Amino acid sequence: MVTVEIAARRRPMPRSARLARHAASLTNPERGESDLGGSEDIDPPSSAAIPDLDSEASLAEFRELVLSAGAEIVGEVAQHRAKADPATLLGSGKVEEVAGIAASTHATVILFDHDLSPTQLRNLEDALPCRVVDRTQLILDIFARHARTREGQLQVELAQLEYMLPRLTGKGSSMSQLGGGIGTRGPGETQLETDRRKIQRKVLHLKGELEAVRRVRGQQRHRREAVPVPTVALVGYTNAGKSTLFNALTHAGVLESSRMFATLDPKLRALVLPSRRKVLLSDTVGFIRNLPHTLVTSFRATLEEVQKAEVLLHVQDCSSATRDQQKAEVEKVLAELEVQDKPRLEVLNKVDLLANGERGVLNPDAIAISARTGEGLDALLARIDEALVLDPITRMTLEVPQQEGAILAALEAGAVIHDREFQGQSVRIEVSAPDSLLGRYRRFWVL
Repeated sequence: MVTVEIAARRRPMPRSARLARHAASLTNPERGESDLGGSEDIDPPSSAAIPDLDSEASLAEFRELVLSAGAEIVGEVAQHRAKADPATLLGSGKVEEVAGIAASTHATVILFDHDLSPTQLRNLEDALPCRVVDRTQLILDIFARHARTREGQLQVELAQLEYMLPRLTGKGSSMSQLGGGIGTRGPGETQLETDRRKIQRKVLHLKGELEAVRRVRGQQRHRREAVPVPTVALVGYTNAGKSTLFNALTHAGVLESSRMFATLDPKLRALVLPSRRKVLLSDTVGFIRNLPHTLVTSFRATLEEVQKAEVLLHVQDCSSATRDQQKAEVEKVLAELEVQDKPRLEVLNKVDLLANGERGVLNPDAIAISARTGEGLDALLARIDEALVLDPITRMTLEVPQQEGAILAALEAGAVIHDREFQGQSVRIEVSAPDSLLGRYRRFWVL
């Protein structure tokens, strides 16, 4: 395992330059400081910056990723650098150190907690005694292990090919193929070009298959939307407890695991709220720091459930020391999906792991729960009920003939009964129910 922390030091701006810039911004307030030149010397405001994990937390998260991939860790190397080496990411001395450790421990793969450029990957594989895998390739391998449905497998394969395409390498004329016929006795098309063309064809084929999946999913969603059943989507950092919460609310029995990315394939289950209103709850793939862009693109068909949901439940592990950083990373991905303005409830999971004194400092506007013990789930369901706008709840009195047993049973199952009074051959009943349910029995309304 190799971790590299890049922490460039910026030269402080002279006081005279800072005063001049401040005066210019006051003179022309419509121009931000970034328009005045040299903005790279100024740190962005702390309120706008996304906090990053400290080196220890970052190392712990990468270690968990490695274990989730099924690897055994035999050695760890860390380096702090002012800037990355364009050739090998690490310094030459550190590369030699990593090579020595790999040889002495008989390591079969060296994992980097950093994305490597094609040049860096090629140079490191030449200098090190075993295979080199960077962060993106490691996450793709975990995804490939956990994909179960055909859709999930297609999405992982597409992401892997898009990652591989710029990293194909050839080795001179030995990779060439000779053509037949007049004028084709030169080196011809290289094997590298052939491989690249094959991968590009495969990528187009996979995109076509995923588009077909997307159409089917769209048709299913269109049929669902014909009956106004809103969707509530669980989002959050990987291993925040989304699947455990999904099971606690729906009794679906989906896989619960402490390993990262245990859930890849989307799950949809019906959920009945305290108002007797039915919603669909969606469990989605977890996010992570530096989530590869190819994964966000490839899993867009899956993440459409997030885009179409009426309310998002942002599930957070409130026992984690890096919760703020994890929250920022999730919000960054939500912004990429253009759903950052969607109604969202903040759900603080795993409160059973907190001491009593620690609970008092939690955000009072958030819903504190424990998906494992069931604590706070009733309050969460009530907040979901309040947040939904589609198919609102209305209080209404109806007078239904007693022989209409099917209608009375439907009201009993889908509405909250406040009062019931038998009058001759009819039942006067006061209920709170979704407008879609009340609309079916408009002829029985008591206005």
